[in-house]
Amino acid sequence: MSDQTQTSVAENLGNIQAKINAAAQAYRVKTGIANPVTLVAVSKRQPVTRIEAALAAGHRVYGENRVQEAQIRWAHRRDHHQDLRLHLIGPLQTNKVGDAVALFDVIEVVDRPKLAKALGDEMIRQNRQLECYVQVNTGEEAQKSGIVPDDADDFIAYCRHEVGLNVTGLMCIPPVDEEAAMHFALLNTIAKRNGLAKLSMGMSDDFEEAIAFGASAVRIGSAIFGARDI
Repeated sequence: MSDQTQTSVAENLGNIQAKINAAAQAYRVKTGIANPVTLVAVSKRQPVTRIEAALAAGHRVYGENRVQEAQIRWAHRRDHHQDLRLHLIGPLQTNKVGDAVALFDVIEVVDRPKLAKALGDEMIRQNRQLECYVQVNTGEEAQKSGIVPDDADDFIAYCRHEVGLNVTGLMCIPPVDEEAAMHFALLNTIAKRNGLAKLSMGMSDDFEEAIAFGASAVRIGSAIFGARDI
């Protein structure tokens, strides 16, 4: 790992964290609610040198899209960094549920009854009760995963009461051609209605706006690591 890579990633992490802290403080002043925000560094398809730079800078919370890629990248690193916290933020196939439950700490992509049931059964089998977020397709886009907003309440209840998932929050990815704010506001409304404290929303281009609408986790990749090589 070059000194330049180490310095660049460390500086980026520091700058992003400062912006997160400022946005969270502004939210507290506006609402009177303290809302600590977790920075989930999106490490998917990033070179090993950049991942090692982030680890060397002390960052420990990472998001991955694919189970198999995450296993290759993180399974052996847990031996050296036992305070790692891994979020699955990409679509999960039911045949990968066992591996996902074994590796991750938070599953942010619970988006259909079949997957919820498989996760519930697997968590009992492995005796691992992970935090789960329901993914809401706030824009009702056909190409995206997620429960449509009108079905969210019933699905959250199913996950909690029928399959016993530890649902602690919601996640969304707003449409790229619409104002993100209305999607963040909608997710916040659904969360409050269902007594959920955690909201994973906001990425490199809009995380400060997401925090203004109550985000408790923001998923940031390029602003930390730079553009992916592949």
